[in-house]
Amino acid sequence: MQIIADVGGIPGKDCRGFCKYCYFRKVTGEDPLGCRSCTPGTVGCENCSTGVRETRNEFMHPFMVMGSVQNSLMMSEIRDNNLKANISGGGDVSCYPHLLELASGLNQYNLPIHLGYTSGKGFDSAKTAEELISLGVDEVTFTVFSTDQKLRDSWVKDPTKGESLNALKLFCENTEVHAASVIVPGVNDGDVLYETCSNLEDWGAKAFILMRFANFRNQGLILGNEPILKDVVPHTLVEFESLVRKINKEFNLRVTGTPLCDPENDTPFAISKEKNSEYLEILTDVQSEATVLSSNIAAPYIKKIVGMIGADELINVVPVDQDIGCLITQEDVEGVDLAELKETVIIPGRALIHDKVAQNILSKDGVDRIVARGPDKLSVDGEMSGTLSREDVLKKELIAFEDLIEAINFFGVRKK
Repeated sequence: MQIIADVGGIPGKDCRGFCKYCYFRKVTGEDPLGCRSCTPGTVGCENCSTGVRETRNEFMHPFMVMGSVQNSLMMSEIRDNNLKANISGGGDVSCYPHLLELASGLNQYNLPIHLGYTSGKGFDSAKTAEELISLGVDEVTFTVFSTDQKLRDSWVKDPTKGESLNALKLFCENTEVHAASVIVPGVNDGDVLYETCSNLEDWGAKAFILMRFANFRNQGLILGNEPILKDVVPHTLVEFESLVRKINKEFNLRVTGTPLCDPENDTPFAISKEKNSEYLEILTDVQSEATVLSSNIAAPYIKKIVGMIGADELINVVPVDQDIGCLITQEDVEGVDLAELKETVIIPGRALIHDKVAQNILSKDGVDRIVARGPDKLSVDGEMSGTLSREDVLKKELIAFEDLIEAINFFGVRKK
C-alpha cells in the first residue's frame, strides 16, 4: 500500500523546462473536455480542465504535504511493512525545493519512500541522492531517456553536467530503480538504446519501461498540441511491441512497454491468450445486447475475448481512432459510424467526454441510445504490470471483465 505525498508542480515550469519530447509541450486552450466527474447539466470540472493539463497547482509547502500524509496515515486501517510513501507531483520531484526536508519528515514515521517520476534534472549534485537514500528512499522511478549525456543535454535539457546520471547510478546501486525512456525513432533507439540498457543492467537497475513517443492526436495528444516534433514518425504499434520483446530477451531487466506490452505477464489482456482461456469460465454469462466502444489498441483484444466466451451475437466491439481508451474525447466519438451501434453503448470509464454529450452524439441517427460507462481499465499497462505477478494481472483483468459484463447485462437490451 502506498500513501501519496503529492508535492504539486506544473509541467514545463517545475521541472527546469520541457524535455523536447514531453507530452505537455505546446498544450493549448483551457476549455474542459468533459468527463464522468462533471455534474449532469454542466460540461467541465477540475478533473477535465486543469487536471488533465496538470496546471492545478505549483509546488506546495512541505507543511501542507506532510499534513496530507498525516491525514492519510490516520485514515489508514493497516500499518504493516508494505506501507510506503510515494513522493510524486505534476512537476519533476527532483526539482522540488523542499525534497530533503519532506523526505526527512517521512522518515520520522519510519516510512520507506518511493521517489516518483523524476528525470533527475533537479539533482545538481549526486550527493543529494546519497542523502535521500540515507533518509529512507528505497525505490525510484527515473526517466533516463538515454545514458548518453549529450543526448540528455539536448533532448532532456539536462543542466546538471552529468550529476543526474551519477545520481541514477547511485540509486541503481542502493535502491530498486524502475528506469523509463520515451523512445524517439532515430534518436534514442537502436545502438543508443542498447547502450542505455547495458549501463542500467551494469549499475543494478531492476526494471526498464519503454514508452512509445506520441506525436499525433490519435496517439494521445488531445490537448491541441500535435505534433510535438515536426517530421518525426513514431513507431507503429507492431514495431514498438517488437522492440519491447527484443529488449526483454537481450537484457537482465524487467522490461515492459507502454502502451504495450509486457512479455512476462502477457499484458495487455492476458486473459485473451489461449493458455489462460480456462479462467474465462468463471465469468457471468452475457444476457443482454450492447456495443463496447473502445480504443484502437484494446478493441481487437476485447473482440477476441467476446468470441472466447461465446458472446459474439450479443456484443460487438467498435474502435474509435484513438490508441488509448482513457483519452477518448468528444472528437473521437463524433467519428463513430452510428450504423454499427446497438441500442446500448458502453464507453470506457475514464473517457474524457460528458455523459450527456456522448449520448446526444451517439443518438443523432434518431435511435435513443443508452450510453453507460464501463470499468476504468480492462487491463494493466506496462507501468503497472511490471510490479505485478501473472496471477495479479489475471485477477485484475477478470474482475474488470466481470464488471463490464455486469454493466452490459444491466444497461443492455435483454435477449429473450
